[in-house]
Amino acid sequence: MNIKNISILGCGWLGLPLAIDFISKGIHIKGSTTTEIKITALEKQGITPFLLTLGAVPKELYIDFLLDSEVVIINFPPRRIPNIIEIYQQQIQSILPYISASQKVIFISSTSVYQNTNDEVLETLNILPEKESGKAVAAVEQLLQKQLGDRLTIIRLSGLIGYDRLPGRFLANKKDVQNGDAPINVIHRDDCIGLIQAVITKNVWGEIINGSADLHPLRKEFYTRAANSIGLTPPVFKKQETIAYKIISNTKSKKLLEYTYIHPDPLKLI
Repeated sequence: MNIKNISILGCGWLGLPLAIDFISKGIHIKGSTTTEIKITALEKQGITPFLLTLGAVPKELYIDFLLDSEVVIINFPPRRIPNIIEIYQQQIQSILPYISASQKVIFISSTSVYQNTNDEVLETLNILPEKESGKAVAAVEQLLQKQLGDRLTIIRLSGLIGYDRLPGRFLANKKDVQNGDAPINVIHRDDCIGLIQAVITKNVWGEIINGSADLHPLRKEFYTRAANSIGLTPPVFKKQETIAYKIISNTKSKKLLEYTYIHPDPLKLI
């Protein structure tokens, strides 16, 4: 990479290991957190830390956080709160005036923006989110596209798994779980990091890119096996004649970024 400085807005489950990986490649990282206690942890990893609560800090802090960075990574998902759609847009809008015209931006989005189609889903689909969180993310995508244009690349990630995010915990002990015969869409954190790095390395901007494992096992098979693998009671799935699902295509990510998934088969992770 010819990049020297990157600002990562949100150094949590994905952002922190992403930052550490960049640092191992000799890149200086500015990273933000909303929790004061995490400042020391970021410093120990070699990250220049910023305590940033979007919409509630002086402009000087935004300026310092973004200064000299060639790439800005917005990795700040919406919280499940009332008025989530309006508030999430306001939060992201608060930092946009301080992103310079020379800076490139990656927005970490979600495949929750896609509606169930009972078919394969490509990035070209006219999205109609079904949940409030998906609607909030879709609204921010549009906001960013309008203000940043071709300086923005959006990565829509499927369900996040890996390391301490053990899928066996997600549905353990639950009864009458729906859509057992639906294919799932997940992605390991290693591949999330790999995709982000590939966008920067390949200098791919002005794109929307899905991130999902190659294979899509059935929901009941995956979560039953995942629960059993860690000694938890597997979920009981409801018998249904009809199911609702989508299959997230990762073809574009593999072709455009020349990316090979590290973890193509979710079943091999459990």
